[in-house]
Amino acid sequence: MRNVKLILSYDGTEFHGFQTQPNLRTVQGLLQSTLEGIVGHSVSIIGSGRTDAGVHARGQVVNFSTSSRVPIEKWPIVLNTKLPDDLVIQDAELVPDDWHARFHATGKEYRYRIDRSPYTDVFLRKFCHHVPYPLCIEPMREAARQLVGRHDFTSFCAANTPVTNKVRHLYAVELIEEGTLLTIVCRGEGFLYNMVRIIAGTLLDVGRGKLSPDEIPGILAACDRTHAGLTAPAKGLTMWKVFYT
Repeated sequence: MRNVKLILSYDGTEFHGFQTQPNLRTVQGLLQSTLEGIVGHSVSIIGSGRTDAGVHARGQVVNFSTSSRVPIEKWPIVLNTKLPDDLVIQDAELVPDDWHARFHATGKEYRYRIDRSPYTDVFLRKFCHHVPYPLCIEPMREAARQLVGRHDFTSFCAANTPVTNKVRHLYAVELIEEGTLLTIVCRGEGFLYNMVRIIAGTLLDVGRGKLSPDEIPGILAACDRTHAGLTAPAKGLTMWKVFYT
């Protein structure tokens, strides 16, 4: 058996998230069934993390074990000829038998993209949250800086999150402007359910004057989901990169 690592990109619009679900089109389910058709045996796909319905990925990482002798450099070609256009294998690599896409990850980067043009851009509509009203960017940047570091992010995750320990370390929360496109970049050791989307929704509230940057420490300290902003739509979020040592 060989342990194969894949880097994949997908447009999450037509997927019901990453994780396999009965009778639903998911990234894990589609990739797993495609692989099994190639190798002729059952395959278990291990992902670096889950993405929700409508969320995209540029650098999702998975691994699987196989007895197949397909040369490692051929895996992207073999898989991409059989996969649909909204799921693409970018790279393949042989890794040690004990290597695990989730447990060996040391951090992740997510990007939330906002289209600030007056009217929806037809070419961005699947990958950006359209916000046509004016945003004050400098207060948003100040609020973002308040989120950097190790904090309890209970206020910034879905209320039904089953995880007990909600302390996470964010290395950076940055805003990048490119014309009418505004990108919120979040890098950290790990993320809670809906955490980046709630950060984006909260920063948008700051940008339109509903919240002050000075309120961010209090929102963190409250450990109460109702204190933070709305959860921004899924389509603006992309899992950008997974980091390994």
